[in-house]
Amino acid sequence: MSAPSATGSGGPTGPAVPLATETPKAKMSKRQKAKLSRGIQYAILIIIAILLVLFADWPKLIDAFGRVDIAAGMFPEVITMALKNTVIYTFLGFALGLAIALVVALMRLSSVGVYRWLATIYIEFFRGLPALVVFLVMGFGLPVAFDNFNLPQLVIIMIALGLVSSAYMAETIRAGIQAVPKGQVEAARSLGMSSSRAMFTIVLPQAMRIILPPLTNELILLAKDSSLAYILGSSVDGRELAALGRAEIVNTANLTPFIVIALAYLIITIPLSYLSRVLERKYGSADSGVK
Repeated sequence: MSAPSATGSGGPTGPAVPLATETPKAKMSKRQKAKLSRGIQYAILIIIAILLVLFADWPKLIDAFGRVDIAAGMFPEVITMALKNTVIYTFLGFALGLAIALVVALMRLSSVGVYRWLATIYIEFFRGLPALVVFLVMGFGLPVAFDNFNLPQLVIIMIALGLVSSAYMAETIRAGIQAVPKGQVEAARSLGMSSSRAMFTIVLPQAMRIILPPLTNELILLAKDSSLAYILGSSVDGRELAALGRAEIVNTANLTPFIVIALAYLIITIPLSYLSRVLERKYGSADSGVK
């Protein structure tokens, strides 16, 4: 009888016995992969920061953007005049835009076809136009086309900002109204309310809770769009932040006013961003039109 082979292959008397076993490769868990990915990202950020510190021309940067004497010379006008005017322009434009948006949103949801078409044309037209074009038309185009079109600059800025924002807010309001359950309207109608009364007393109050966060975001965008008012020109007392910054840059031949104006805008936008997050946590958000 022959002896079993040295390879350990099975014969008629028993199963094959492997000579050696392979060690399985250890796999990284999802947590380990995420930790490694974060470590790589942090390392890249640290390397970029070190390169900026080593290779940036700090004396030149400080002289161009960080002149304390120039920044100090912009006060108190940057707060008492420019920041105040920016806030006024923003809230006036927002109030007008919200009023127009409410009417356009209701027309968009109307059962009358002509109203829906007009609302759709209005929304698509003003969402498709850059804000700069609206300011140019309001400030320079209409006075040329109509000889008697001589509105105060504050009114022109308010109308331009209102038109810019109303198309976006109309879609936000429409989405909020449609998010209210239809059973609310049916219950109101069963109590004898007219459709208009049900809309203003039942639907809109509930919709406003839904659309408050996106409306706050629109207010932030409008505060930044108000910087376009500088192209219309203004008196010294009517300057907003962008106009003041531009004038100071021309006078000083330095870019430090950019930093001061940026910080002034942050004074407006950061509290509004915080308010938007608070409202979103409290009421949630509705789908809105995309810019």
